[in-house]
Amino acid sequence: MKRIQLTENLELSRIIQGHWRLANWKLSSRELLKLSEQSIELGVTSFDHADIYGNYTCESLFGEVLALKPSLRQNMEIISKCGIKLMSDKYPERKLKTYDYSYEHIVNSVENSLRNLRTDYLDVLLLHRPSPFFNPEEVAKAFSDLKREGKVLHFGVSNFSAGQFDMLNSYTEEKLVTNQVEISPYCLDHFENGNMDFFLKERIKPMAWSPLAGGRLLNPQTEKGKAIFKVLSEIAEELNIEQIDQVIYAWLLKHPAGIMPIVGTSKIERVKSAVDAMKIDLSHEQWFRIYASTGAAMP
Repeated sequence: MKRIQLTENLELSRIIQGHWRLANWKLSSRELLKLSEQSIELGVTSFDHADIYGNYTCESLFGEVLALKPSLRQNMEIISKCGIKLMSDKYPERKLKTYDYSYEHIVNSVENSLRNLRTDYLDVLLLHRPSPFFNPEEVAKAFSDLKREGKVLHFGVSNFSAGQFDMLNSYTEEKLVTNQVEISPYCLDHFENGNMDFFLKERIKPMAWSPLAGGRLLNPQTEKGKAIFKVLSEIAEELNIEQIDQVIYAWLLKHPAGIMPIVGTSKIERVKSAVDAMKIDLSHEQWFRIYASTGAAMP
């Protein structure tokens, strides 16, 4: 599989396996080990996590896989996120959802993730969402200390605007390596808000969460979803492709920004489908037909 070079010392697989809904998959540790091994065999070596996924359980579930086979760690890149404090039965003292990017919270979150994931380091740590209360000096100090201690090798953000990314980058010792944002034919926000131009200008390779729009593209229930599905189906027929999801992945992969789709699935067949989409070359016009399928006007 083609890999994406984010820095001189960091490569990620072009397709990333996501674990947002890992707790819902109801897989045993051995079943999850098998899925992870099969994904790696397909070239999908990068695994996306967050401290809050599954009500703070998903990292531990994946950690049980690495406990079964510790040697698997050297064949993968682990990405995780921090910064969101959810209301949860695990934290009954919380009265509302908040964000926390204090030095203490970032460091403690990483240490918890390392314990839960049964690993000594994260390849990439992302700040999960921008916050209206944000001290970049504290964040930069946390990043610096975690890097110096070998607990995190690289840093990035998720759901940040170009201005927010640039602001934090001006404080950190090392450049942020990526921004994980929602990108799909259903969600064109980052083509419209300047983020995609910023990615290209700064040579930032973005990760795309919810590339299938949470199923709204494959099982459309709205007029918008149905309009996109109609165009996707037409193009799939033109290309003699049976699976609509492959057309969506091909659309993302074609863009010169080097988008890395996150595929969150317990089915290895769906992982393989995403990998196989790398062989599909949409025409320029087909790409624009998908872009314009919701009525997006060309300037």
